[in-house]
Amino acid sequence: MGNFTLRPATEADVAILFNLIKALAEYEKLSDAVTGNADHLKEHLFGAKPYVEAIIVEQGGQGVGFALFFNNYSTFLTKPGIYLEDLFVLPEFRRQGIGKAILSYLAQLAVERGYGRLEWSVLDWNEPAMAFYEHMGAAVLPDWRICRVTGTALNQLAEYTDPASTD
Repeated sequence: MGNFTLRPATEADVAILFNLIKALAEYEKLSDAVTGNADHLKEHLFGAKPYVEAIIVEQGGQGVGFALFFNNYSTFLTKPGIYLEDLFVLPEFRRQGIGKAILSYLAQLAVERGYGRLEWSVLDWNEPAMAFYEHMGAAVLPDWRICRVTGTALNQLAEYTDPASTD
């Protein structure tokens, strides 16, 4: 296992986090999907109403990995949970226990906070990640699919009015 430090991100880490987000997007072949910026990330992490939390992993003074997460809720458990939006470790720093340490840290947070679960998504082509997650005790749920509405479709859905409804 490598010599690394895992800690909650601070405002001083925003540029490093955003660079790691761009590296993640490149790895996932989704570079064009990154339309946000470091200023928005800073506001959502540390502004008046934070929406997300982040942890950063450093090795030798360099940011080598991160996790970005937020609360979700299970109606069946009637408990909050943690949704792991992204977990990423630079390829040259993998296989040193960093991913395990990140998942363990998040599981500890969930347990300490009295939450019912920790969950996340994984791309269907990312076989190494799925194998790693299963090795760590996660169930990869083959019968669930992610539904997402963004951009124009989001605006159209927001404007939808049910023709059957009456005032």
